[in-house]
Amino acid sequence: MTLDNQSVSNPVGRWFRRYILSFLADLRLAIALLLAIALFSISGTIIEQGQSLAFYQANYPENPALFGFLTWKVLLFLGLDHVYRTWWFLSILVLFGSSLTACTFTRQFPALKAARRWNYYKEPRQFQKLALSAELETGSVNSLSQLLQAKRYRVFQEGDSLYARKGIVGRIGPIVVHASMLIILAGSIWGAMTGFMAQEMVPSGKTFHVRNIIDAGPWAKSQVPQDWGIHVNRFWIDYTPEGGIDQFYSDLSVVDNQEQEIDRETIYVNKPLRHQGVTFYQTDWGIAAVQVQLNNSPIFQLPMAKLDIQGNGRIWGTWVPTKPDLSEGASLLAKDLQGTVLVYDAKGKLVSTVRSGMSTQVNGVNLRLKELIGSTGLQIKADPGIPIVYTGFGLLMVGVIMSYVSHSQIWALQKGDRFYVGGRTNRAQVSFEREVIEILDRLHEDKSTPDVPLQEAMQV
Repeated sequence: MTLDNQSVSNPVGRWFRRYILSFLADLRLAIALLLAIALFSISGTIIEQGQSLAFYQANYPENPALFGFLTWKVLLFLGLDHVYRTWWFLSILVLFGSSLTACTFTRQFPALKAARRWNYYKEPRQFQKLALSAELETGSVNSLSQLLQAKRYRVFQEGDSLYARKGIVGRIGPIVVHASMLIILAGSIWGAMTGFMAQEMVPSGKTFHVRNIIDAGPWAKSQVPQDWGIHVNRFWIDYTPEGGIDQFYSDLSVVDNQEQEIDRETIYVNKPLRHQGVTFYQTDWGIAAVQVQLNNSPIFQLPMAKLDIQGNGRIWGTWVPTKPDLSEGASLLAKDLQGTVLVYDAKGKLVSTVRSGMSTQVNGVNLRLKELIGSTGLQIKADPGIPIVYTGFGLLMVGVIMSYVSHSQIWALQKGDRFYVGGRTNRAQVSFEREVIEILDRLHEDKSTPDVPLQEAMQV
């Protein structure tokens, strides 16, 4: 039974190593996959991700199609509205990770194992294969060993033979680079599967929980906050002297289900609030409502809606009834939170312009504007893969630096009255040659034989 199993498993193993591993470890495949990842990542940057159907229909119409083929139907069919969570993009990442793993185990680990294994040259002809070699009429293994140790080589000696190496970290560097790239890929996949993005427009003074999720991975449910929410204490805008927007701010409190404050932060553009892995960005603003008073009535609050003015700026409006039967009223229009409101009568005639605290007569009623209520536009994101990705990038930089360390090897052999020395390195060839020549000069000087010529045979 054992023989039968071996006869079956060995051909399968050989077939796997010959075809599957060799295919995955092919450098051309890795380059092609890396280019594909870069190309689709660029498309995910250019094409807005996670927007509504109406957005894509408006910006990617069928006639005329962008580039002659890219319409909203094509975009949604290919999943270009959520590139980083499509099955085919994740498949490319997995295949690229498999290629890196195969290359690491079939090339990098064997190269490291070979670099750590020391062997001695026993014949002079072996030195002829080295890029740098010398045949001396004087010298000894012991004196060369001391010189090499002073240069921080690790020396191995057996009789009249010597082997020395340094820079083994340069062989470990590529493995660290591959491992870091695998960590980055794992972080990217984990973030795509468990992350989410949401958008909320919240008036000042309101508390909300994350509900309006526009893009999420299949395992994102555990990341959506359930036991805490956000209370908007206040939203305001700072304006420039010319009337333009300088910055808009949101004073936010993190509250539990009993409305108890847990954390508090004032956010603005490029300064978000972060809590338990969820980040709240200040991205937009609006006018939520207006507070008015008619004659001596109680102050009441009316919602304001954003009006479509064909892309010519932004304006919000509402209608205020001036009679109990709603037969007459006035329209209020505002374009910002500076407090200026335009008042129109039922015929569309401009009656007055008022600011907060001011009043005007319309339809025989005294209308007082108390306050404009702003609303903050928040983008909410959670990506649990970010710490993993950052760790991978940090390790990648370390691995790249390690890879630039030269792995240098030197052999020596005492054969009769001749002393053979040779070496090679995987990078910085000129510096290595200078180092070897300096060692040979020192070796020559220590023997106090200045009249004996130093013969060097250089091979490329």
